[in-house]
Amino acid sequence: MRRTALLVCATLLTGLLPLTAAGTAAGADDPAPAPVPVDRFEGEVPFASPPADGIFTWGGDSDDPPQLALTERADAPEGAKVLTGTYDISGYGGFTHDFAFAEPAHDWSASKGIRFWWEGRSNGKKVNFELKDGGANGEASELWTTSFTDDFTGWKRIELPFTDFVYRTDYQPVGGIDQILGLTATWGYALTLPVGISGRFAMDGVELYGKADQSLRASVTTDSAVYPVKEGGTAKVRVTLGTTGSAPLTDSVTVTYETATGGTASDGTDYTPVRGEFTFPAGTASGASRTIQVPTRKDRSAEPAETIPLKLTVTGAKGPTETPQIVIDAHGLPYLNGKLPVKQRVADLLSRMSLAEKAGQMTQAERGAVAATPGDIASYDLGSLLSGGGSTPTPNTPAAWAKMIDDFQLRAQATRFQIPLIYGVDAVHGHNNLVGATILPHNIGIGAARDPQLAYRAGKVTAAEVRATGIPWDFAPCLCVARDERWGRTYESFGEDPALVESMETVIQGLQGRANGTQLKDNDKVLATAKHFVGDGGTTYGSSTTGSYTIDQGVTQVTRQQLEAVHLAPYQDAIDRGVGSVMPSYSSLDIAGDGQGPVKMHARADMINGVLKGRMGFDGFVISDWQAIDQIPGDYASDVRTSVNAGLDMIMVPNAYQDFHTTLVAEVNAGRISVKRIDDAVSRILTQKFKLGLFEKPYADTSGAADIGSVEHRSVARQLAAKSQVLLKNEHGLLPLSKSQKVYVAGSNADDIGNQAGGWTVTWQGSSGHITEGTTVLEGMRKAGGDITYSKDASAPTTGYDVGVVVVGETPYAEGVGDVGNGNDLELGAADKAAVDKVCAAMRCAVLVVAGRPQLIGDRLGDIDALVASWLPGTEGDGVADVLYGRRAFTGQLPLTWPKSEAQLPINVGDATYDPQFPYGWGLTTKIRVAEGGDRTLKALAAAASVAERSHDGKAGRAVVTEARLIAQAKIGQHITSAAAKPFADADHLLLTGRYAAAVGKLRAAYRAA
Repeated sequence: MRRTALLVCATLLTGLLPLTAAGTAAGADDPAPAPVPVDRFEGEVPFASPPADGIFTWGGDSDDPPQLALTERADAPEGAKVLTGTYDISGYGGFTHDFAFAEPAHDWSASKGIRFWWEGRSNGKKVNFELKDGGANGEASELWTTSFTDDFTGWKRIELPFTDFVYRTDYQPVGGIDQILGLTATWGYALTLPVGISGRFAMDGVELYGKADQSLRASVTTDSAVYPVKEGGTAKVRVTLGTTGSAPLTDSVTVTYETATGGTASDGTDYTPVRGEFTFPAGTASGASRTIQVPTRKDRSAEPAETIPLKLTVTGAKGPTETPQIVIDAHGLPYLNGKLPVKQRVADLLSRMSLAEKAGQMTQAERGAVAATPGDIASYDLGSLLSGGGSTPTPNTPAAWAKMIDDFQLRAQATRFQIPLIYGVDAVHGHNNLVGATILPHNIGIGAARDPQLAYRAGKVTAAEVRATGIPWDFAPCLCVARDERWGRTYESFGEDPALVESMETVIQGLQGRANGTQLKDNDKVLATAKHFVGDGGTTYGSSTTGSYTIDQGVTQVTRQQLEAVHLAPYQDAIDRGVGSVMPSYSSLDIAGDGQGPVKMHARADMINGVLKGRMGFDGFVISDWQAIDQIPGDYASDVRTSVNAGLDMIMVPNAYQDFHTTLVAEVNAGRISVKRIDDAVSRILTQKFKLGLFEKPYADTSGAADIGSVEHRSVARQLAAKSQVLLKNEHGLLPLSKSQKVYVAGSNADDIGNQAGGWTVTWQGSSGHITEGTTVLEGMRKAGGDITYSKDASAPTTGYDVGVVVVGETPYAEGVGDVGNGNDLELGAADKAAVDKVCAAMRCAVLVVAGRPQLIGDRLGDIDALVASWLPGTEGDGVADVLYGRRAFTGQLPLTWPKSEAQLPINVGDATYDPQFPYGWGLTTKIRVAEGGDRTLKALAAAASVAERSHDGKAGRAVVTEARLIAQAKIGQHITSAAAKPFADADHLLLTGRYAAAVGKLRAAYRAA
């Protein structure tokens, strides 16, 4: 699923200010200190990027950064020049002034706020203004934001008190420092300009003004915003004083409190009213606290939750941003009875819910969108939140994840029926958003490993690590059948053969447990998601209409028979395995002869209601992809009703949750969506929440957190990495290596944990470098005991070595960003080609391709002694070293056809014309003896395969076909012809479908053709 790249480099403009200026501008007793200049725009600050002191621009794409100039103006409010600019922004853009990283940060804590002159255009647009506070420098600081509206004409002085700034929760470059606007170490400021208009601006005279009051340096907070309490119990609200730098109070702070009207609980009946006052006297240390107690009363045996606002009035400090709420828990209602059948609990709860509450259950928002207004969780009765790729808490630790999700869950307790949230993440190869988690090979490597039991264990590891951070729902696995390697999501697929995809669906049991869902409530299981329904792997190259994508989110053009045989087949198996949710594809489906033409999958009622829920019997819920309903033709109301009527049960509207909720309610009230359809959707969602045990245990069970990234979990990832390695060529038995050999290692991917983990690692797109904990291929080789010399670019002398190992391939990408033609191709980079050429010319060499799809080796294949498809092995490079040094045998097989050229694409097993570089299913072995006897032995194996097939002995059948494959492969060698490749690939498909005798027959044909 697509994830917006959360704003990059959102630093902002601020002028050079001497370190001592703010502190000496006014005495402590001066009621009106002189303003302190920050930026005069007379040329004293250059246009320059960090780490230098200077003003610089930024934006979402090449057209978004504004054009800046220092312009002489007769009407300049201050001096002779002003800062002017033009802009036409489609994504996001603005400008920043970062102070020099080599100089100390500036102290602005003595001032009341920041002000500047702005030439209004009366466009009614909001301009965001940010401060950079704390941290190591301007690009590693907290971001604090406020805004003003350009609703005037001509010059106007804009004053922004520091008390108006709020912490930006949606994006922090390196995480929070202390999440307190201290202002003692300020690194600059920035302006984010309006989107969607072509505009001009002018700005002048940025300065600090006024005298800081204590409310900027002192705050009073409560330990929570919501206080659930059982009926008859006493809520305890802890009120705590905090100060910048933990300094004692200079003046007293008074807190007045009282239970207020406006809640749903009744004064005197449901609770005993309280009111009072207390003072933190001058000199009180930061961290001091008081406790307010609110007693509740028992009145009825069964009722929904009721709320009691606790109004706090603070004098002398900044008060809480929200009014705390005491919540008397819902009790006595049938849906709360865990002993009742799930179906009965769902029916009872559904019968009590209003339309607005039902609409909330169908709404999924992104964590960043509600972080600034978490009360919206209760206000809109939200049913779900998610983290987009790279959307993480600060710091990115298991404990921080659990606390963040618990805080969100607590908000849901302030709703009438206290329906818990279901929180989802894309854990597509381990808990990949979490730094330090076990990062498994991507699905393409799991398909290469051909081990259903190991795939199951991979699912178990993922589920355990995800659930231990409080997350009960995983947007995985991808059941796409990748039919064109130009697709940027190729690595998310288990392979090009639907039979291979089905065989790896054991991962669903690893994630969810038993097919009947009875293990979902366990603290090491998560709800799985089969995605992307249906045909996402079959889109036609050049058919995408999304930005610069070429194939992702395009059109899948198929006959009905092709749709059933290739793309739909894996979903029936997933449904039989009890998968709890399904996500439709961004792509469109164009079925020959149905008269509809290409239709977005999110709008295809015939496929979602008709096939998925109807014919296939899927009883879980359907969740949309990220903002995917926006791609349906029509206005927003049309998008909502079309998608919901098509069978979508929950809609992922990351930032538009308010609009979606309002629109959904309006569409139902207008009769364009039936109440029956709404009830069906909400019933499906509630059913999974009850199965997950969220009503009984909504908060994180972190008892398994110690196993995150554990040796045991990494051992599973290491085994998978080893089994996923496909040995494509091995002239004269170059591999495995011997520890006594002197080995020269080179290549861009030899020592890069980010590259070998690929996309969807820590961030959406992934990135190169040491982004998480793990072992690179180079480190694994060294740990294996090899005599290693490493030179990334092969610039070190190449004489005196027994063998070279060159690790090359791709850098990380995700989704359509990785499409071939969108800045990507299937060729090795220039540096990798040079390294291969130099090393392989100097010594016998092995080339490892670390990539999410085949790379075109071309004419270099003759110069390479051993070639390995390493795929994206994850964090455990030890697994790659295990097969390189013979600790484990090479056993992996190609999950995709390896093409000779891009002109052959798409090329897949079963094609009428089939002439690849290496066929589907190809994979040489080491440490395994190939049977002798040639065709005579194959004939005997064919008879044994027939016996295994008749007796339904899968283990024996697979063993027989594997032995026959090795015989055929040995005969074919590196002289792979079309006549041999086609039956060889067909045999692997037949093996996966249980037709062992036919598989051996194909292998005999390949043997004879060799």
